[in-house]
Amino acid sequence: MDPKKPVRRSQAWFGRQDRDGFVHRSWLKNQGYPHDLLDGRPVIGICNTWSELTPCNGHFRELAEFVKRGVYEAGGFPLEFPVMSLGETQLRPTAMLFRNLASMDVEESIRGNPIDGVVLLMGCDKTTPALLMGAASCDLPTIGLSGGPMLNGKFRGKDIGSGTGVWQMSEMVRAGEMTMDEFTEAESCMHRSKGSCMTMGTASTMASMVEALGMALPENAAIPAADTRRNRLAQMTGRRIVEMVKDDLRMSKILTRAAFENAIRANAAIGGSTNAVIHLLAVAGRMGVELKLDDWDQLGSQIPCLVDLQPSGRFLMEDFFYAGGLPAVLKEIRHLLHLDALTVNGKTIGENSAEAPCWNREVIKPFEQPFKPAAGIAVLRGNLAPDGAVIKPSAASEHLLRHRGRAVVFETIEDFHTRIDDEALDVDETCILVLKNCGPKGYPGMAEVGNMPLPPKVLRKGITDMVRISDARMSGTAYGTVVLHTSPEAAAGGPLALVKSGDMIELDVAARRLHLEVSDAELARRRADWQAPEAPKRGWYKLYVDHVQQAHLGADLDFLVGGSGAPVPRDSH
Repeated sequence: MDPKKPVRRSQAWFGRQDRDGFVHRSWLKNQGYPHDLLDGRPVIGICNTWSELTPCNGHFRELAEFVKRGVYEAGGFPLEFPVMSLGETQLRPTAMLFRNLASMDVEESIRGNPIDGVVLLMGCDKTTPALLMGAASCDLPTIGLSGGPMLNGKFRGKDIGSGTGVWQMSEMVRAGEMTMDEFTEAESCMHRSKGSCMTMGTASTMASMVEALGMALPENAAIPAADTRRNRLAQMTGRRIVEMVKDDLRMSKILTRAAFENAIRANAAIGGSTNAVIHLLAVAGRMGVELKLDDWDQLGSQIPCLVDLQPSGRFLMEDFFYAGGLPAVLKEIRHLLHLDALTVNGKTIGENSAEAPCWNREVIKPFEQPFKPAAGIAVLRGNLAPDGAVIKPSAASEHLLRHRGRAVVFETIEDFHTRIDDEALDVDETCILVLKNCGPKGYPGMAEVGNMPLPPKVLRKGITDMVRISDARMSGTAYGTVVLHTSPEAAAGGPLALVKSGDMIELDVAARRLHLEVSDAELARRRADWQAPEAPKRGWYKLYVDHVQQAHLGADLDFLVGGSGAPVPRDSH
């Protein structure tokens, strides 16, 4: 070995002149790699969430090849490895149940293998936070690469957005305004290219968060998956990770408190998903950064939404990219950002966005003339949510942001599906729909069922929104006056478990208030009669329910918070 070359982590495997060194090198050579690739150059792990069961990530094998090109060009040695892939549209009961499991897969795959730096290939909703969480617990030089959004959906001469269009059209079918044949026809029109949801749903939000955190190259958030510029970005990402290894630019140098504050403010400006709250809390917990639920309200709630994108607005991610993408938004909110926050390209977030142009002011509004004012995530508290709940005002109906109504309670998601279409259900548009036992422990996994469909007899009146409250999450593509992440959850004995149909509930978003109008004495009586739901008996479900934290803490497993670094493990032989 050349004594002038730095000794990389991978050399604990490949640089040894003994029996185990023989094992590590010789078996890898069965793929045809020449000996000089093991000479001490940076070994780059490409963490790939490709799966045909994860449609948003179905093009990642191709994307990985462009990353490899860049790694080779920069003098590194790329080695691709798979990890658990979480497909939001196919995986039951919810991909969120497996986010922490996938993060463990990522963490241990990185730590246990001869890797000096990591490229994270992520796209579908939970793949992004899972990969960030797992990599953060190792803290090697790491860079993110999102797969990019799909092209705009096209149906009967109009643009339709993934997810958002589904919720809209399914309600039209239930209201008798659209036939089932028309609904089925739209399936092939909505998703017509590779990529993730092209609305500002969770996938696009988290891709934006990766860029706003400084964990990806500029423009990562919005380049469409079908655009060759996504492949170019992949190649540049491969080049850059090699330099990051040489500079020892680790995640801990980028994911600082300042970076998370920038991301929270960027999320407000783009009208991002409520799911970003729970994911960034979890990533911060892995990184050892102090981040609280209230930070979302204090730092971002008064920031205007500048991007006119579905589900809050009209346009889609393809339009967002053509208009200038996230760099143009970051330029508009420069006065609110920590401009000196470091990013993976070695420049600061301020340098990366200083000259970013905006090409379409219909899509990206100026700060002084926003799309919606004070549109960040609002955190609600009260006797119904002592540890907090969240609402996205930009996706809500303004007239419902202050509302008092009679609770119509559903004990489980099955109870909801059984009764919501019943014409005899005692409900009208002034009521508040309450759904229990859909939180981290209750579902389990905290599924995206918080945007409950409205009763048909309400829809037939032309009503399109009602106040809804649950301990569940909501798809980032969804909309409505929906209170989510109520903590503690019902299955953990939170006050939500004690609500009964007929109780009056007050919602006041401006006052950040969520109040159940039931006396403390009556709640105490109800609590004495409450019984916790039966817990899972074995496997991952049991481990998850036994150890998952509540939503206001990020719903990570308690024993995964923090990190163990990337010390080279013991020999395997």
